[in-house]
Amino acid sequence: LALGVLVGVLLSALFFARKVGDILYIGSSLSDDGEHRTYHVVGQVFFTSAEQFIDGFDFKEAVEKVTIDLHRAHFWDITAISSLDKVVLKFRREGTDVELIGLNEASATLVDRFAVHDKPDAVERLMGH
Repeated sequence: LALGVLVGVLLSALFFARKVGDILYIGSSLSDDGEHRTYHVVGQVFFTSAEQFIDGFDFKEAVEKVTIDLHRAHFWDITAISSLDKVVLKFRREGTDVELIGLNEASATLVDRFAVHDKPDAVERLMGH
């Protein structure tokens, strides 16, 4: 009986994580001069929504600056922080200046501890070298 309860709790947690992970919206707006795009992230970013987060950005658009507004987003785990790193580093690789704004305190703590996009050897650390 205890094993059945444990399996039920684990499955329920996984289904809940999947359902909450689907509630992620990334919208954007372009400045009048066409040189600055602002992305607005709304929702929860964690292991089930990390790929959706990355897919919400256009890395090939020729803009000088990108601002990622995270006022209405929350990053829950290392996978989410890794997806943020990938987004920032992909934009930088395309020659775009990136600014992150509005991280809440809990998310900022995770970013400070685990993110590599703001470290000098960011690309090497992300690639595992």
